[in-house]
Amino acid sequence: MKILIIEDEPSLGKSMVDFLKKESFVCELAFDFATAQEKINLYQYDCIVLDLSLPDGNGLELLRELKTNPHKSEGVVIISAKNSLDDKIAGLDLGADDYLTKPFHLSELNSRIKSVIRRRNFNGANQLVLNEIIVDFGKKIVLVDKQQVRLSKKEYQLLLFLIANRNRVVSKSAIAEHLSGDEADVFDDFDFIYAHIKNLKRKLTEGHCPDYIKTIYGLGYQFSTDETA
Repeated sequence: MKILIIEDEPSLGKSMVDFLKKESFVCELAFDFATAQEKINLYQYDCIVLDLSLPDGNGLELLRELKTNPHKSEGVVIISAKNSLDDKIAGLDLGADDYLTKPFHLSELNSRIKSVIRRRNFNGANQLVLNEIIVDFGKKIVLVDKQQVRLSKKEYQLLLFLIANRNRVVSKSAIAEHLSGDEADVFDDFDFIYAHIKNLKRKLTEGHCPDYIKTIYGLGYQFSTDETA
């Protein structure tokens, strides 16, 4: 899952990135309004952590732009040093999913982000059950026919991304961006995506799971349990 952290305090921003990376998130960081606006326009995220007080603009304006863009669907957790009811109401009314007042524990932020992603992508469930596949979000494990399939962090992220977009074709560039963030821009090719897809398919089928990951030649990949897809 990919996160954008918009925070003007470098030490706090770095602490959040370091903590969330250990929780298997791909993290990008923006320290100001202009950089955050550029990243939001260029990339897709599963969740945005948004500080309201930025040196060159108001975080609420970023939120307003995000929620009026029909092509954007990111969840948003507002973080703010202001314990203001008016700011909280304004942010939630604009479409934010949650609001956290500084100072906060990073473990609580992590839980809030996970909750937002579960609500948006997986109907709020702690587990995803899809035919013989069970994904336990808390334990970060995948079971096929009740037997654990041991996936790497990238393979786990890839599987969740494909399932969250099931029955839709996702391009190699979208997968690269999801797994690597804006570092994907420097890749000359997407051979590493093919390697992750190949390994994920092999591990699932070895666990006696049907091959739900379809290659759509020239376009990308599609996760589908529909035999006619």
